[in-house]
Amino acid sequence: GTMPDNTSVTIKEGTVGIIPGAFSDCTGLTSVTIPNSVTSIGDYAFYGCYGLTSINVAEDNLNYALIDGVLYSKDKKTLIMCPPGKTGSFTIPNSVTSIGNTAFFDCTGLTSVTIPNSVTSIGEGAFDGCTGLTSITIPNSVTSIGDGAFGRCTELTSITIPNSVTSIGNLAFFFCTGLTSINVAEDNLN
Repeated sequence: GTMPDNTSVTIKEGTVGIIPGAFSDCTGLTSVTIPNSVTSIGDYAFYGCYGLTSINVAEDNLNYALIDGVLYSKDKKTLIMCPPGKTGSFTIPNSVTSIGNTAFFDCTGLTSVTIPNSVTSIGEGAFDGCTGLTSITIPNSVTSIGDGAFGRCTELTSITIPNSVTSIGNLAFFFCTGLTSINVAEDNLN
């Protein structure tokens, strides 16, 4: 999708779903406003939108909540999407129990993400393409890591998988070319 730089998009009220890949590669997109009517946002909806630093949602939207430009489920238990333009370090709030599929997909500017010990699951492709991430700590609360969760995290040098993890998806660490060690907790029974 070609768009001029510094483009703001307000999705029309009445729209119920944003299809997967709807705005993919719209590098000029800097802000998007989601109306009340939207109830679903497809995976990879904003893939490659490196200019997108924050998402806006109508305050009375029944499905989504916003904290600092990051999209969550209304109950703030699922982190749905971090805009790809976010940079630096990011701390996931303690209300979050699951990191949604593709939540941080292609957030290339993030250098570190802190996962609180309220999180029990990390979705498919959650951190796929986070090429700036140098370290990540998976807390002892996490039981499942989805397919391709940390794919293409080329700067990750080590990762520790706690003994709470009972399932790791296919290709969870595919193309993690910088990974020199994966530590599995010694008392891991799985």
